[in-house]
Amino acid sequence: MQTLTNKTALITGASKGIGLGIAEAMVKNGMNVIITGRNQDSLNQACNSLDGISAGKCLAEVADVRSITDMQRVAQSGIAKFNAIDIVIANAGVGHFASIEDLTSEQWSDMIDINLTGVFNTIKPCIESLKQTKGYFITVASLAGTNFFAKGSAYNASKFGLVGFTQAVMMDLRKYGIKTTTLMPGSVATYFNNNTPSEKDAWKIQPQDLGQMVIDLLKLDPRTLPSKVEIRPSFPPAK
Repeated sequence: MQTLTNKTALITGASKGIGLGIAEAMVKNGMNVIITGRNQDSLNQACNSLDGISAGKCLAEVADVRSITDMQRVAQSGIAKFNAIDIVIANAGVGHFASIEDLTSEQWSDMIDINLTGVFNTIKPCIESLKQTKGYFITVASLAGTNFFAKGSAYNASKFGLVGFTQAVMMDLRKYGIKTTTLMPGSVATYFNNNTPSEKDAWKIQPQDLGQMVIDLLKLDPRTLPSKVEIRPSFPPAK
């Protein structure tokens, strides 16, 4: 998939942060984007900024990845507007961090339902379109998908599960010419976990860095597949 002009990507959780950074990189490369989130105002603001880069390249759809019905609707709307979905970026995610003694069942369910089941709901309605386009499926996992830590039981479970899910899906879909990659970033300058990005986050991975990485993956010769990519800040501050 080296020619990206007019290719269409569905990106979940794209009203800000990593998802928006990926969407911006795609629009700059002539692509169409279908962005989802749960807040209409935030989505409209994001879509307006993307239209400022290249008009008519963005479709904003309010959707909850926990709902397969929502994601079926998103896929249908995207295909109706742009004729196909070539790339799926499963980015939506949440984090709650607490000792197993304090972690609530609601927090557990929230992370498993969004970070793991939400990815199933995202890819499932898009498989037939990806078969037709010999497309690309990318999930945004985390270094927490391979490194466990205290107060991370539910988050670790969701991201370990996501890494395993993605690698198994890769083996299911590659016979159709579909490529699959999971990105595993460390510290990213986003609004995740109630952070507000500022100068103090300058050492972290930036959303535009991940956007560029996605573009590089899409442009890579189809014969080569980086199926699992760990990404770290080059120079984290000393503790």
